[in-house]
Amino acid sequence: MYNILFWGLLAVFHMQKADDSTCKFQGKVKLPELSKNGDVILGGIFNVHLNSFHQIHSFTGQPVETTCRNKKLFLFHSFDLEVFRLVQTMIFAIEEINQNPVLLPNVTLGYKIHDNCASSALATKIALSLVNGPREMEPIQTCSQRYTKSVAAFIGCTRSSESVDIARTIGPFRIPMVSYYSTCACLSKRQEYPSFFRTIPSDQYQSKLLAQLVETFGWTWIGTIRSSDEYGIFGMQAFTETVEKLGICIAFSESLHRTDGGDKIRRIVEVIKKATTKVIVAFSSSLEMEILVKEVVRQNVTGIQWIGSEAWVLSDLLAPEESAIFLRGTIGPMVRKTQIRGLRDFLMDVHPSMYPGNLLVNEFWETQFGCKLMLENGTDQSDTTSVFPLHCTGEENLNQTHNSYSDLTLDGSSYNVYKAVYAVAHALHNMFSCKDKEGPFKNNTCAHTLDFKPWQLLHYMHSVQFTTKSQDKIYFDENGDPVASYDLVNWQTNAQGLKEITTIGYYDGSYLCFNSPPKVPRAVCSESCPAGTRKVSRKGESICCFDCTPCAEGEISNNTDSIDCVKCSLEYWSNQQKDRCVSKRIEFLSFADTLGIVLVTLALVGVCTTAAVAVVFLQYKHTPIVKANNSELSFLLLFALALCFLSSLTFIGQPSVWSCMLRRTAFSISFVLCISCILGKTIIVVLAFKATLPSNNVMKWFGHTQQRLSVLILTSIQFAICVLWLTILPPFPLKNSTHYRDVIILECDSGSRTAFYCVSGYIAILSCICFVLAFLARKLPDNFNEAKFITFSMLIFCAVWITYIPASVSSPGKYSTAVEVFAILSSSFGLLVSIFTPKCYIILLKPETNTKKHLMSKNAETKIK
Repeated sequence: MYNILFWGLLAVFHMQKADDSTCKFQGKVKLPELSKNGDVILGGIFNVHLNSFHQIHSFTGQPVETTCRNKKLFLFHSFDLEVFRLVQTMIFAIEEINQNPVLLPNVTLGYKIHDNCASSALATKIALSLVNGPREMEPIQTCSQRYTKSVAAFIGCTRSSESVDIARTIGPFRIPMVSYYSTCACLSKRQEYPSFFRTIPSDQYQSKLLAQLVETFGWTWIGTIRSSDEYGIFGMQAFTETVEKLGICIAFSESLHRTDGGDKIRRIVEVIKKATTKVIVAFSSSLEMEILVKEVVRQNVTGIQWIGSEAWVLSDLLAPEESAIFLRGTIGPMVRKTQIRGLRDFLMDVHPSMYPGNLLVNEFWETQFGCKLMLENGTDQSDTTSVFPLHCTGEENLNQTHNSYSDLTLDGSSYNVYKAVYAVAHALHNMFSCKDKEGPFKNNTCAHTLDFKPWQLLHYMHSVQFTTKSQDKIYFDENGDPVASYDLVNWQTNAQGLKEITTIGYYDGSYLCFNSPPKVPRAVCSESCPAGTRKVSRKGESICCFDCTPCAEGEISNNTDSIDCVKCSLEYWSNQQKDRCVSKRIEFLSFADTLGIVLVTLALVGVCTTAAVAVVFLQYKHTPIVKANNSELSFLLLFALALCFLSSLTFIGQPSVWSCMLRRTAFSISFVLCISCILGKTIIVVLAFKATLPSNNVMKWFGHTQQRLSVLILTSIQFAICVLWLTILPPFPLKNSTHYRDVIILECDSGSRTAFYCVSGYIAILSCICFVLAFLARKLPDNFNEAKFITFSMLIFCAVWITYIPASVSSPGKYSTAVEVFAILSSSFGLLVSIFTPKCYIILLKPETNTKKHLMSKNAETKIK
């Protein structure tokens, strides 16, 4: 819209009759201003008044000018003392530069400062007026003449929306513009705003700061309010994009404008009252916030944690006592405060007598002291009707005031104005000093103070770099932005119950640091899910509204608000709290276990008993009962039984590659050797009975040599199977984590199932053959028939191993191994006791029966019969 206005005005300026050789303006800017002549003029645009009053035009006469005040309504409260301080700061900086012999020597800066009454239309009109040059023109001046007193650069504006309009308007002319207060991130678009600079950080940084602030306090459920202008729209957009990346949700988002009706403001406050969050981020100008908080006070809404943008966080929106109640705890950034030496004294020296008849200064004085200025003849000094009961004496003292004009303790805006003026001054100095040999002037010539173009000054604005008296380094990046730096302030309550603003931290563009972190409320839709649980979103609600569910067995979450639980690795399991993976309990039959100690003891008892029997047999080897039972096989059987007892020990202890191979092969070979001996003894018993018959010489076919060969062959078969087993796929240690979820069972896998079944089957076959033969020979007519004891021993052996199968399957973990060891020991004890106990009984306790006659007595009786 304003671009159309601009080009329309240009068209009006150049639409003249063909015979008209003179130029004249079609209108004038009739607004209060402060001005001073100089070699180079700087333009200033400030929102000294907070309101502007537009007339409805009938187009039957010349349109009435827009004004900043309404004389009928006496709106003196619209005069902004803080902004007038900024105006005086610009004048102070210019006067200081003019007195500086080093900076811009022999060049005097002048100024033309206007009040645009917080109106973008007025700001654009003022900018066009300053660009065009002097307001009054003599008729003799022709349109071809150049007006040397047009402004070289602009200082302004206050609001981003005004800066956007002016930057678009003067952008095609490449006139430098340095803003002290416009923070909209949109102004960093260099292609759209090629001549715009600023000494206040972009809202891009402020938005990041506010987002980082929300994240630091752990808020995930917040409300947002913004003003409906470029400042609020772009600032809140950047903030929203940042917080969404951080997983922060927005409960409600409202916008307002100073022109909105009361119904909308009341509706916004109703939304605040009903919201489930008490933390609100307000990215707004002070005017909109003042309207909003007054409605908040009217509806008595307290307990809100306000997070403010720098545009209003230092503003006096309410009376101090109301601020302490309704805005207590407010947190927000402000531009770094810096003391400007001499500024306060300059501000305190301002007096209407210094600017005779100046409406801005007069109104400032009247607003400051609440009195009416009068001329000596008794007429009004200002152009307003009398609204103050008292008359100003002119003797009022500014040093006795304490308000936004005189208070510099929490302000950085004055320093931004100061830096803006100095930035233009240094660019002019560099241009006049010919410091850039590749500058915009032909043939490396230098600029003349009365003959240079704004675009030539713009060339030097890009590279300006200087250090202020406060030792701050000032320069602009490629987008015309300064280095970001903020102080963090907090609204607290003093002992008198009034608002007190305290600095609690700072932000340098990337890092947020607190001096004293404030106490803040919680702002979450759902409480954080503790470690050991995961978030489950509620259907149809924001991602910040969720339920917490415990992790499944074997899964953990070691962070709060975990989305998923992580499954523990194979050798780990979740602890009871599901927040840490712990090593699974290792289980195996250990020598240190009570069960292991018992089994080891039984094995050693078995070995010792076997050794004792062997000693007895060795001592009585010449007795008939030892000879009758084939002493060689008996000793071999005792040796095999000792190996069986010892093989049980290989099943105890932590499984290893060697122990797994040894336990299976030792068990298999030792038991085959044992059963082979028993089978040999059984065959001998059967053949011995047959040999007693007349003319029967069967025993010659199964003598000592055949007995040895039979045992050797039968054992060698098992040995060969074991060798093949160990060669092809031997047993190996295995970590079994399938039986228990939180226990790893260390066991031995059989490796080749076929080999395992072969060795086991071979033992079973030999045992069955031995049992059948012994069973058939159990009633042979001997006084000491060994077949009966062999039958009983093999019955125990088979019964033990048949029972072992279901017992092993139903016994988990180390108990399965314990059952197998117990089966080995039981079967070994069964063979030892059943076969050798009767013999030892006769040898040790019944020596009188240990005779050949007694052993053969029943045979003799049988023959006689």
